[in-house]
Amino acid sequence: MPAQPEDLTDQPATPADGASSDQLVREGLRCLQFSGALFLRASFSAPWAYRSAEARAISEMVRSAGRRVIMFHIFTEGQCRVQLDRGGIHELRAGDIAIFPDSDNHSMGDPAIERPVPAIDLMPPQPWGPVSVIRHGGGGAPSSMICGYLLCDDLPLHPVLASLPPFMRVRPSGGPLAKWVEASIHYAIHAAESREPVGDPLMQRLPELLFTECLCEFVRQQPADETGWLAALRDAVVGRALASMHREPAYAWTLQELAKRAAASRSVMDDRFREYLGMAPMSYLTSWRLQLAARQLRTSDATLAEVAGAVGYGSEASFSRAFKRHVGVAPGEWRRA
Repeated sequence: MPAQPEDLTDQPATPADGASSDQLVREGLRCLQFSGALFLRASFSAPWAYRSAEARAISEMVRSAGRRVIMFHIFTEGQCRVQLDRGGIHELRAGDIAIFPDSDNHSMGDPAIERPVPAIDLMPPQPWGPVSVIRHGGGGAPSSMICGYLLCDDLPLHPVLASLPPFMRVRPSGGPLAKWVEASIHYAIHAAESREPVGDPLMQRLPELLFTECLCEFVRQQPADETGWLAALRDAVVGRALASMHREPAYAWTLQELAKRAAASRSVMDDRFREYLGMAPMSYLTSWRLQLAARQLRTSDATLAEVAGAVGYGSEASFSRAFKRHVGVAPGEWRRA
């Protein structure tokens, strides 16, 4: 049985290390459990602008039960501007997908409007229908969008969630993603209008699939000088090392073995990890293993010893110590919560 991550011993190389950024994005999300919905169709007419609801109000609105709320808007007609409180102005046009990974406060619409209407005032009263409709504006040029949300456990130190910027604009540019999004929206609207979405497995998974594909596209559109987990996927050295860790989390990795898989020296790989991810390779490995363990504790009946072995720890005691140190609670307490 492999030792805990801090005391790994050298092992011979195993599988190939080649992996696309798309594969790594999907692997990076596999320890998260998503739920969500497309819940709103918004029809605006110029001039219009709204002010986003506070994060607490959004959580109550979608009954998040303490989970992270990821909001997204699929802009289907017109154009507008998004201004974030944390800074940053972004232009949206038809076909764009706007994602707010942590439901950051923002204003959307015509920047000339000094007092945007609070979004919460536009929402229809609950209970909502399958996809509710709001209308707002001054009667001019139309704009429209489909709104949705995702809920997921906000696991401490999760490498994907921790690295996402406060706002992401994905511009499919007419490729396969654009066609898939368009077809999905048509399907969702048809299902909602025919009152058939309840129990529809595609409708239940659509927000998760959309989010995953948008992350893949976002990685492809990242500037070369960006840092963070998404940018790291495209780096030849860090990307190979991440692929190896994600494919074999229980393998007895050492810094030397990871450097060998990445076709780089230990110092180069360590420098690249710190540049992109702000941590050493072995620290990332520990964090990744504990993310997988946290998911398994919540979604399976495996014993603590079985979970520990599945993520590379040699004993239940060493796993429990590492889990509590990184997550803040013992594994059993995390499972019961």
